Amino acid sequence: MVAVESVRWSGFRNLSIEQRRGELIGRRGLDVDDLGVLDPEMGLTVEQANVQVENVIGVLGVPVGLGVNFVIDGVARAIPMATEEASVVAAASNIARMTLQTGGFYTQSTGPIMQAQIQLVDVVDPLSARARILEAQEELVDEINAIDPVLVSLGGGCTELSARVVDTAQGVQVVVHIVVDVCDAMGANAVNSMAEAISGRIASLAGGRAIMRILTNLADRRVYTARATIPATLLGGPAVVDDILAAAALAEVDPYRAATHNKGIMNGVSAVVLATGNDTRAVEAGAHAYAARSGRYKSLSSFERNASGDLESVLEIPMAVGLVGGATRSHPVAKANIKILGVEKADELSRIIVALGLAQNIAAVRALATEGIQKGHMALHARTVAVSAGAVGEEITRIAQAMINDGTIRSDVAERLLESMREANEVSMY
Repeated sequence: MVAVESVRWSGFRNLSIEQRRGELIGRRGLDVDDLGVLDPEMGLTVEQANVQVENVIGVLGVPVGLGVNFVIDGVARAIPMATEEASVVAAASNIARMTLQTGGFYTQSTGPIMQAQIQLVDVVDPLSARARILEAQEELVDEINAIDPVLVSLGGGCTELSARVVDTAQGVQVVVHIVVDVCDAMGANAVNSMAEAISGRIASLAGGRAIMRILTNLADRRVYTARATIPATLLGGPAVVDDILAAAALAEVDPYRAATHNKGIMNGVSAVVLATGNDTRAVEAGAHAYAARSGRYKSLSSFERNASGDLESVLEIPMAVGLVGGATRSHPVAKANIKILGVEKADELSRIIVALGLAQNIAAVRALATEGIQKGHMALHARTVAVSAGAVGEEITRIAQAMINDGTIRSDVAERLLESMREANEVSMY
């Protein structure tokens, strides 16, 4: 087990930005230049953005915070998180600290398997068509793999086909799934190309016509699981564990609660997905579809009490991310964040993301079951409100603290406090 004292980042939030970077450089063995692109003027340029998407008029900056105190499968990690929401980074880091006594987070995976669908219509004999396709599976797999020999050379490629007969409002259709090991890629381009290239051959076998040839973001063959144990004493005692279990139980049966419960998970997941230049929409779509796979939308995580009375929590979620292609290679900040993570395989990245999502989920449920979500969230949000009111420098801290002390964190209050503060300063000058 990794020594707690060698992993915990004590007092990190109280350091200046330059001091935090220095700590990160020392712990991760980085160079100062590795973090240079985290400065807005050194990050993604308008010219670089112009070759990534259409009709570019500028770029948007998102804060990148560092999730700390994480040990995942025995490896200490510092995790870049791109998010605009206050309290997410601090909350996840705090829960990660609590897991250190029990070894951190443990993960497992089903592998980097993605699927593309080929939709076949105008099929006269759908059941027999399905059978004909499956009878030709071996030769079809060979033909599909000939489309992407590079992926095959890396140990990936199409492994099998499946086919379903689906009754729709527009009649019976045959839907063929191409199952592909995409290695270190997210896999969208690879499986889409395969589906488009083989669709004519499959349509001919079915005696029908291919319409859609596209991946599915329900990556239920690419599922990751993270588990953590937190001592009851660190959470606040047995009564807090009781309330956490009660809160989590509602998310198991009530879709209204489950939607917000899972959003809390995605606060952490999407922050790392975005920070590494991966597709947040694909991951989010897959997660929510997976949450409804039973026919009822429910929580993606589960909570239990173990024999020692401590909290056990597990998160199971599809995780389709990659380290090759797209913004992971072309976005300078994404590249820097991947270097900070120190990952070389998409599998490593996926395990980190799921562990981070679990940490954020535990933090949210604990807050909801104790003092409520607003206390910690609004305390951090107060600085943002102060800035939006026009505060600068030391004014930000003073205005934020005044609002926290008063228990009212609103823009009109910040504006009034700022005006009074500046008037008092002017008077003191005379």
